[in-house]
Amino acid sequence: MFLGEDLLAWLVLAFGSAMCVGNVLAIVRPPSKTQEGSLPQAPMGRSLAMAAVGMLAAVWALLSLIA
Repeated sequence: MFLGEDLLAWLVLAFGSAMCVGNVLAIVRPPSKTQEGSLPQAPMGRSLAMAAVGMLAAVWALLSLIA
């Protein structure tokens, strides 16, 4: 198989980790300057929910690669 047998697990690990880290950083460190029409900070509930989904996907992929 092209790029190995565990390609899907590696991709889910990468996207889940990026989703978790990106949303946590959006909460912890909001942008210093806001552009016209953008929010001054990320919506807390939605960002925490997306970070949790990303963490779940990353942990699931990591456990799939280990087992």
